[in-house]
Amino acid sequence: MSLRDDLTRELATLNGHRSTAPVTVTLQGPQQVVIELDFLAVDSMSCSLSELRLQVPSLTGADAATLEQWAAAICTRVTYLLESMGPLEVDTTTSQVLVRSTPPDQQGGASVFYEILLQNLSSGNFSLCRYRAVPGQPGRQPVELQMTHEVLQKLLADLIDTIP
Repeated sequence: MSLRDDLTRELATLNGHRSTAPVTVTLQGPQQVVIELDFLAVDSMSCSLSELRLQVPSLTGADAATLEQWAAAICTRVTYLLESMGPLEVDTTTSQVLVRSTPPDQQGGASVFYEILLQNLSSGNFSLCRYRAVPGQPGRQPVELQMTHEVLQKLLADLIDTIP
């Protein structure tokens, strides 16, 4: 079975699910990539996630330049989410790249944005989350990632296809 088929099967199994505690679904992608999806809600057309993670063994120990290359490819290819994304920070010491919405969406005086963190730790980690930050208030609050099943399938395919 393909990754698309596996995801379609999992979404059908979870149809009707809604909870404040995420249900984690783990899928095996090509090239030993492991995909973890933390679902909060699933219906027949869309889903809501708290986080999407990839473990990419081929990027274990990758340098910052390689992760920066992946970040650039993601930002160029993934243009269908609510905001465009761009690299924000590259840490060459720890080989991490931070990508965020550019610019973030403004909703009722708050900034809402996607955040991707690429790391070379353990097995080449990728994490996608969405946050809400209010000026003058410390910190940020997680916001659900909401998308159709079709967008989620495309996103996973694009993330995997852009791995250097």
